[in-house]
Amino acid sequence: MVSNDDLINTVVQTIKEKKASDIVKLKVGEVTEITDSFIICTSQSDVHSRALADAILEELENKGVSAHHLEGYELGRWVLLDYLDFVIHIFLPKQRAYYGLERLWGDVPKEEYSDEKQD
Repeated sequence: MVSNDDLINTVVQTIKEKKASDIVKLKVGEVTEITDSFIICTSQSDVHSRALADAILEELENKGVSAHHLEGYELGRWVLLDYLDFVIHIFLPKQRAYYGLERLWGDVPKEEYSDEKQD
């Protein structure tokens, strides 16, 4: 079985390759039972949001893991992929600023990922 850390690393690498920006992981599991981690990134357009979601869904499906829930895909302004132990949020810049998940969860450990692709 693939660990959550491995799955999250796969998500981060996938969205880096697809040019997502401002990628962060919030370790919310210390303060809520909702999930262990949020992975948050910014997309450039609604089409880009859907492409990021499609790539994540495909990569994790290849590892035998399916999303429990998907929201916002049609509009592409805030796409949420729920994998139970971690939740991925793909935002357009305006929506990310408005909802401010990093501000709301500002007291949890945060890991930022460089926008540069790692080989």
